[in-house]
Amino acid sequence: MDIKVGDILLCKFYFSDLQASKNRPVLVFKDNLPFNDFVGLPISSKTLKLQSDEIVITNQNLSIGALPVESKIMLRKVFVISKENPVKNYGALNEKSLIGVKRAFCDYFECCLW
Repeated sequence: MDIKVGDILLCKFYFSDLQASKNRPVLVFKDNLPFNDFVGLPISSKTLKLQSDEIVITNQNLSIGALPVESKIMLRKVFVISKENPVKNYGALNEKSLIGVKRAFCDYFECCLW
């Protein structure tokens, strides 16, 4: 599967016993890592109670594809994922929304001056 920054993918995550797994959506945040990996931000459909580091996204935030329901991106839970992990591509954030996520990430982690 071709993976680009801004893609929203469904990925399989195994539990610690490596016997069972769950599929979870993620936003591709950075895709040029070594060892065939990418940096992802988790996405959840539980949008009733938002934390300061969570950004709501809807289909209006996508340039292509569709989400099943309104969702949120969780900035605090950054992780590395193998590019062999995704099972489905939901679509991609539009450029304006992706820039907003990047700015919110930098604001949250205090990694840049705006």
